[in-house]
Amino acid sequence: MKADSREKRYGLMKVALGEAEADLAIIGGDIVNVYTAEVVKNLTVLIKGDRIAYVGELADKAITSHTEVIDAKGKVLIPGFIDGHTHIDSHYSISELVKFAIKGGTTTIVTETSDIGCVLGYEGVMQFIRSARNQPVKIFTTVPPVITISPVTEKNSGITVSQVRKLLKLGDVVGLGEAYWAAVLNGNDRVLELIAETIKAGKRVEGHSSGANGNKLQAYISAGISSCHEPITAEEILERLRLGLFVLIREGEVRRELETVAKIKDEKIDFSRLAVSSDGLGAEDIISYGYMDFIVQKAIDLGFAPVLAVQMTTLNVARHFNLGDHIGGIAPGRYADILVIPDLKTIKADYVISNGRVVAKDGEVVVPPRKHRYPGSLRQSITRKSNFTARDFAVPVAGSRSKVKVRVIGQITELLTREAVMDMPVIDGELKCDLNQDILKVAAIERSERGKSFTGFIRGTGLKKGAIAVSTSWDCSDIIVLGTGDADMAGAINRVIETGGGVVVFADGKILIELSLPVAGLTSLEPMEVIAAKQQAVRKAATDLGFKFPDICLTMAVLTTPAIPHLRICESGLFNLRQNGFVSLIME
Repeated sequence: MKADSREKRYGLMKVALGEAEADLAIIGGDIVNVYTAEVVKNLTVLIKGDRIAYVGELADKAITSHTEVIDAKGKVLIPGFIDGHTHIDSHYSISELVKFAIKGGTTTIVTETSDIGCVLGYEGVMQFIRSARNQPVKIFTTVPPVITISPVTEKNSGITVSQVRKLLKLGDVVGLGEAYWAAVLNGNDRVLELIAETIKAGKRVEGHSSGANGNKLQAYISAGISSCHEPITAEEILERLRLGLFVLIREGEVRRELETVAKIKDEKIDFSRLAVSSDGLGAEDIISYGYMDFIVQKAIDLGFAPVLAVQMTTLNVARHFNLGDHIGGIAPGRYADILVIPDLKTIKADYVISNGRVVAKDGEVVVPPRKHRYPGSLRQSITRKSNFTARDFAVPVAGSRSKVKVRVIGQITELLTREAVMDMPVIDGELKCDLNQDILKVAAIERSERGKSFTGFIRGTGLKKGAIAVSTSWDCSDIIVLGTGDADMAGAINRVIETGGGVVVFADGKILIELSLPVAGLTSLEPMEVIAAKQQAVRKAATDLGFKFPDICLTMAVLTTPAIPHLRICESGLFNLRQNGFVSLIME
């Protein structure tokens, strides 16, 4: 965050002294003071430019006929909300998210860049940062450590020490993104060096400690980890708070923990290192419920004290990222990020002020977001040719065996998998899908021309017909295709490549539904409402084909991530996270 000039600070001083006019005045409101956890009644806020100059009762001299005045008598003023951990580098564009963020009062977003980073590395992260700048709200990013099972992704996109040094010098980069605990404890040299460089730069190393406990958890924290958004019980939250971590309760698309952990509010502890974040929200959720405004309202409805709920989504987050002198509270010198709401228990903004401007009023956007022009390099991230045929997904078996033992990805839940060992017949020298046992093929394909690909098997999805292909795989740059037949798998993959990325549901030789994601194979340029409708249509089409989990895109995307156990896939083969290594498809 850039330092203000002497002249700008001097201007704030003059307004506070009543010797210069304010640009905007919010008069007569009751202010939630997040610094003292109290509500102070009937105050006026004076704003000059993008900063607050004065908060108090003696403001008349700075209010002139040129000052815009908002009468907040009987209303409550709270700081603009901060989402301290999310993922906004896929599916919808930043401008679409910002449009909805503004309406509900989210004025600052801290986002991971793992999706774009795994696809396009340093250049992709830089392009994303440029797209996030000069918006009506503030967007900060973290550098992706690119922790992956894919050797191709590691080689092509792994952020280097010299690159992380450059990124950490940027004012809108606040640290290193979530570094999975297993990779840190396994001694990944590149990741450990990135952590060291981030600490040296005085910025945060964000954590992901799901599954870590006892000695492993403490060893992980000792590496320099500052936070975790993964606790799923109040006990896990308390354990991490006691160990000095900043904890973000997750309430988003993939996991919703707020209700489950709400009893943490009854603990007699200091809550200044506790926050609530989204960890990413889907288009339908944003349209239906809102953004951080919905999350704060839910916390209050669950019994969190309103002032605490506000603190957990404003000052606490700002202080964690060393931004507390600039954002997170209503005080002199801070950015003028303020919501005017009806009362402390009703999180519905009458006015949203961001960077000193009224950006939304009564739920309507006043200052539209900036639409970014993406360069051609982001629209051409898939260079593979769309010439796949059914034979590209054949799984031959050497020798004359009639049956072999095969490692199969067992889909246990929407996210979790295990390693299943199945006896499979060899038919005409190949292994084929077995719909009677719910065994399908799944393939991971490198994006680049003449790149690697691998076809394995998956069990438990329920799919009875067709194929689905996605270009959004977590912590990997591969395209993933799942199907009941080789021809439909080829058709789905070819269509994803032709469109530059996306989601395709394909059956009987034709496209049933698709969602185009042309920017890095991750992001749509459509309005949020169109994206939501197409995502819903994709889920319905997959369900109609027999898929039994709620979100086909999510289940397929996580097949490549090292963040969730146990058996995963990439272009180089099957990877067992318990063994921390590749394992053979056919067991000799």
